Amino acid sequence: MRFKKAFATAGLIAAAALVLTGCNSGTPGATDEGDGGTTEPTTSSNPWTVAEDFTLEGSPTFDKIQERGKVVIGVKEDQPGLGYYDNVTQERSGFDVDIARWIAASIGFDEKQIEYKAIASANREQAIVNGDVDYYVGTYSINDKRKNDIDFAGPYFITGQGLLVRVDDTDYQKLEDLNGKTVCSATGSTPIQNIKDNFKEIKPQEFDLYSACVENLVNGQVDAVTTDQAILIGYAAQQPDDLKVTSGPVFTEEQYGVGLAKGDDVFRAHINELFTDGGDVWTKIFDNNLGDSGITVDQPAVDAY
Repeated sequence: MRFKKAFATAGLIAAAALVLTGCNSGTPGATDEGDGGTTEPTTSSNPWTVAEDFTLEGSPTFDKIQERGKVVIGVKEDQPGLGYYDNVTQERSGFDVDIARWIAASIGFDEKQIEYKAIASANREQAIVNGDVDYYVGTYSINDKRKNDIDFAGPYFITGQGLLVRVDDTDYQKLEDLNGKTVCSATGSTPIQNIKDNFKEIKPQEFDLYSACVENLVNGQVDAVTTDQAILIGYAAQQPDDLKVTSGPVFTEEQYGVGLAKGDDVFRAHINELFTDGGDVWTKIFDNNLGDSGITVDQPAVDAY
């Protein structure tokens, strides 16, 4: 399944600005060294229920979670609408965060039994391999290189690489329009690797956090920020007088998956089954976080490899 309507149109960005500004307070600038708060989600009623007397035989990940008595989830916390931590309210919000909560609930763990760990893009595989997190949900694109070290459940969302620029700058229609200019993205991300591999005349700039790229864009230190349009819409909404997402087509297709320990086929199958059978829950999670942003999507089918 694919997007029914392109992300970046003028009306979409305006709608996204109104919605996401209303749903997220503060400026997206939290560090990736957060202390892993466990505050309750902002919605008063969740579309999922917490499983009771749950077992998952044959899953080393579940055995470790059960022995520990809590779930440790890797997340992003500087992406409004997807994975965001508000330093003022100390609340987490976003589509990815709710997907992570839904998975935890499906194996019998509620919000009070979750520890969140903010992991920079470049460190995600290592965190999973080391066992620092039980699973990772945070705009994590599925690709074959990553599958050498970890496994993925999903995908649970599909987007594509776009561009964020200053509001008065050129409405770039393709990456080649930025030849000779500096484009920023997160270290270890798929978009920055795409630029390095395929657009040699663009000057890449990397930071651990997308929010650092956005700050440098506003200050004139870089010419554009590139990552998935789903992420960029949130940043444009935070600073609509300064930033815009270009109206050109997306450059890639990015399938977001849940990163987990390689070889835990039982846990991966459980999450895939959850997504496959839980279409109503997925839709409500989407509507709660991104439903008014102007994008119309279908839930993608999982890749049960």
